[in-house]
Amino acid sequence: MSPDSPLTGSTGSGAHWFVPGRIEVLGKHTDYAGGRTLVAAVDRGVTTTCSPWDGEGVTASSTAVPGELHLTAGVDPHLAAGHWGGYVQAVIDRLTDNFGPLAPCRIEVSSDLPLASGMSSSSALVSSVVLALADANGFTGSARWARNVTDEADLAQYLACFENGMSFKELPGAAGVGTFGGSEDHTAMVASRAGQLGQFRFCPIRLERRVAFPADLALVVAVSGVAAEKTGAARDLYNRASLATREILRVWNEATGRRDAVLADALDADPEALRLHRLVSGDDYLTRRLDHFLAESERIIPAAADALEAGDLDGFGAAVDESQEVADTLLGNQVPQTIALARIARRLGAVAACSFGAGFGGSVWAGVPRADAEAFAAAWSEDYRAEFPAEAARATTLITAPGPSARRLG
Repeated sequence: MSPDSPLTGSTGSGAHWFVPGRIEVLGKHTDYAGGRTLVAAVDRGVTTTCSPWDGEGVTASSTAVPGELHLTAGVDPHLAAGHWGGYVQAVIDRLTDNFGPLAPCRIEVSSDLPLASGMSSSSALVSSVVLALADANGFTGSARWARNVTDEADLAQYLACFENGMSFKELPGAAGVGTFGGSEDHTAMVASRAGQLGQFRFCPIRLERRVAFPADLALVVAVSGVAAEKTGAARDLYNRASLATREILRVWNEATGRRDAVLADALDADPEALRLHRLVSGDDYLTRRLDHFLAESERIIPAAADALEAGDLDGFGAAVDESQEVADTLLGNQVPQTIALARIARRLGAVAACSFGAGFGGSVWAGVPRADAEAFAAAWSEDYRAEFPAEAARATTLITAPGPSARRLG
């Protein structure tokens, strides 16, 4: 990652930002534990336009829904859980706390990302609003920003803090939006390169390698029709998976006297995870959670990236198949619909196919020859409809490819 990030500078007036969604090729629930992911930005995302106006506070609108929201820093807008305006309010509050009052402005948000699909539409929304407001208010050109956001890794981590509520360097935290997540989404959004997959490790963020994605392959995404919301019951399930790694770490630190911050740090001291396994052996869920992390982060992702680098698509597909399997049997974040979509895709000839995102719904990606992508998408939808007609009525497909990172428009 370059310290000369394209995401610095400031217009000090209006601003127009695009932040892409992302596909997590591999790396389910690994980032917040210090593990690996294999990710790409896509060519769809969220665009936020911020322009000055003569009123008070922030007036926000979305092309997806009618009406306007009138938001003020520190004032609860009393919106329903999961309402898009709640994400915007969290951004307004955090930027005000970190950099000072915002100038009165209008923001308009538009998106061509499917909602609750696992393509990180909520993180793209938050990030685009952060970048547009910070840019328009001159924050990105300030000395305080320059001290704290020095490169793409810093930017990704700071953007993640708008959701997890954590402090970042000298920028204090707040409540966030209620998920105990990592920074994978934001890293993919600000540090991706067109035509490549990025293999990253987290806590702290570091790029391990970039792997070219075959130019003659497309990524076909099937949105299952089962919402992957980070609110309500789905949020509770997501947070259970996240908090389990913290519990493993608590047990480890208590037994060893160490002060490791994330699970990956404990593995540095216990590379074979022998003691970790002994410590959690009495808890079936924690054991499965540990086993999933070891499989996904330490073995499957390096094997998949090695296979891609070598042009071994069969080997890549086999590694991805294993990721899909352990997501079901160990992590437990799959639903019958995502399991079926991955199975159907492979039966139809996809090089590889896997669910992605937080799980408990969401989407599945399939790597297929670009020339066959539209026909594949139609057949995939038809076969899915035969098994899950109700969900298929809400399902969609799209065709994409690894794309570039977030950028200022105009």
